[in-house]
Amino acid sequence: MQKPLEITFDNIDPSPAIEADIRERVAKLERMYDRLVHCRVTITLEHHQQRTGNIFDVRIELVVPGEELVVSHEANHAKQHYASPDIRTSVKDAFKAAERQLKDFKERQRGDVKLHGDVLDADGLARDRIK
Repeated sequence: MQKPLEITFDNIDPSPAIEADIRERVAKLERMYDRLVHCRVTITLEHHQQRTGNIFDVRIELVVPGEELVVSHEANHAKQHYASPDIRTSVKDAFKAAERQLKDFKERQRGDVKLHGDVLDADGLARDRIK
């Protein structure tokens, strides 16, 4: 990366273990796409819930040439999927989404995205879809 990784904790004490996990996951993103310019990860403690546990929002901003990809693992999403989401689960899910976005970006950049308006005929040639 051209700029150093930024990790921010809001409403929560910084955790060396979580920082190390984030650094490993960002290194994996860099291996997926070696032209990654910058990455900013923000972890926010959204709610203190006595019964269901704390709700964390993990936001990942990836800067790639000509574009910025943003992933936000929102509190509502976490609350629906997990009775007691923890910070590690929220980080893991956010980075899974970041990997998908980075993969999609790479495919768009290479031109590998399928055009849904075209249909192949029997000879394998593209023709317009019949409406």
